[in-house]
Amino acid sequence: MDLSTTYMGMKLKNPIVPSASPISDQVDSIQRLEDAGASAVVMFSIFEEQLRMEAAAMDHYTTLGTNSFAESLSYFPEIDDYAISPNRYLDLIQNASNAVEIPVIGSLNGFTNEGWIEYAKQIEQAGAKGLELNMYFVPTDLRRTGAEVEQEYIDIARAVKSSISIPVAVKMNPFFSSIANMAHQLDQVGIDALVLFNRFIQPDIDLEELEVVPNLTLSNPTEIRLPLRWIAILHGKLSCSLAATRGVHSANEVIKYILAGADVVMSTAAILRQGIPVIDTMLRDLKMWMERQEYESVEQMKGALSQKSVKEPEAFERAQYIKTLEHFKRHHAAMMPW
Repeated sequence: MDLSTTYMGMKLKNPIVPSASPISDQVDSIQRLEDAGASAVVMFSIFEEQLRMEAAAMDHYTTLGTNSFAESLSYFPEIDDYAISPNRYLDLIQNASNAVEIPVIGSLNGFTNEGWIEYAKQIEQAGAKGLELNMYFVPTDLRRTGAEVEQEYIDIARAVKSSISIPVAVKMNPFFSSIANMAHQLDQVGIDALVLFNRFIQPDIDLEELEVVPNLTLSNPTEIRLPLRWIAILHGKLSCSLAATRGVHSANEVIKYILAGADVVMSTAAILRQGIPVIDTMLRDLKMWMERQEYESVEQMKGALSQKSVKEPEAFERAQYIKTLEHFKRHHAAMMPW
């Protein structure tokens, strides 16, 4: 049975790739991911704030005695708040790339193209086989248009893609007014893969302390539906690879994403909750399902239930909205309390 797939032009032994997370902060953890069957690994993200903070700190110490950076330094977390420095991140990529045979993919998380290009080059030189752009910023300026925001994403992707030779993926967010057009524009820039979708840490409010606090909740399997829909819609319409991420906790989600058209399926929550061996379990269950359904390869499965392949392609669009609601109403009317 052939589980191999192609992602960003790289031939991988199977479609399961651990996504960016703290799991990859040690070489031995990356080796354990490889031993469990991971076909590649995306490193945890290095943040633009870290790059700026390190540069500001360096300038601060070389201009000690002046007030030139006293205010600007206060805009960022203390340098000790970061678990890893940019230089150590590069060392980790280099050491991991030498220690494992699977591709190690770097990850940059930022919001401008200043400094991204140079650091992208350094990640390439450190031995990364690919780079994932984990782009996300909150456009709070009331005067900025959606088109301007989209153009900034495109410009960053184009600038980074043109500056390095390793393949580049963009981890998209689902908040664009036209996801299909945004995917098309990124594809036209020459991006090698789209990762659908980014999952962000959103703030919460502590009612006792009356504070705004960060909140991190791991995904659950129901969250696959949004990326599942868009992978199914985009499959076969773009030149770049498609990666699915969000809500992957078992082989069931892996299978659904591949049937929709994903080239690889990424997971973090399942590994954090169940441990690294869950990768082996997913692969074993994937093989068992393929045998029952008489699939000989992942390539044969890929896109079998994408929009262009199903009998009712409108099921992925608005046309099924009323039908779904009416179906729910008929089957649950007896349980309604009114």
